[in-house]
Amino acid sequence: MIIKTFVEPPIDNNNYLIIDEETKEAALIDCSSIDDRIDEELEKQGANLKYILLTHGHFDHIAGIRPGRFKSHPQVVMHKADLGWLNNANQYMSMFGMPEITIPKVDIFVEDNDTVKLGSLEIKVLHTPGHTQGGVCYLVDGNLFSGDTIFKEAVGRCDLEGGNFNQIVESIEDKIFTLPPETVIYPGHGRITSVEWEKVHNRFM
Repeated sequence: MIIKTFVEPPIDNNNYLIIDEETKEAALIDCSSIDDRIDEELEKQGANLKYILLTHGHFDHIAGIRPGRFKSHPQVVMHKADLGWLNNANQYMSMFGMPEITIPKVDIFVEDNDTVKLGSLEIKVLHTPGHTQGGVCYLVDGNLFSGDTIFKEAVGRCDLEGGNFNQIVESIEDKIFTLPPETVIYPGHGRITSVEWEKVHNRFM
C-alpha cells in the first residue's frame, strides 16, 4: 500500500491518498486540496481514484470536491449523521476566504464496522463521534486515518454543534486505544503519531 500526504492551507488539513499497489485502485481520505498535486500523483502512479472517504462533514475536509475534477468520478463516502454539516458547508467557506462549492452528492453512507473494499485492501470504518456526531476513522493494514477525532497529543475540538467532549474521550478509549499499540495514526491536522504514543502522552486522555 502506498500512502501519500498532501497538506492544504489555510487550516493545514491533511489529505491522504492511499493506493493498492496490486490493482492501482486509490482512495482519498478527506479532500480539502484544491490544487493539482493529488491529480498529478494519481497520474504518476497510474492509479484510479475509486473513493473519497470523508472522516466528517466539516467544510475544511470537503472543500476540494469539485464537479468533474477527477476523471474517474470517485464515489463520496461518509456517515449519514454529518450530512447537515456537509449541506451547510458554504456558510463557513467565506469566513476563511474560500470560494463557495457545489455541495457534493454522497454516494455511500457507512456505519460502524462497515468495510470498504479497495482492490486487495479492506478499509474498516470506526464510528468515533465526539468532534461531530458522524465522525469516523478508517483503519487499513495497521494504519488509522483519524480525521479530527485524535491528533498528536490532543483531541478534536468539541465546542461546535454536535461536539461532545465525554463522547470523544469514550470513542478514543473504546475504538482507538483498543487497537494494537503499533497502529500508526494519520490525523486530519498535524503530525503522524501512534496508539502507543497517545496512550502515554495525550494530555486529554
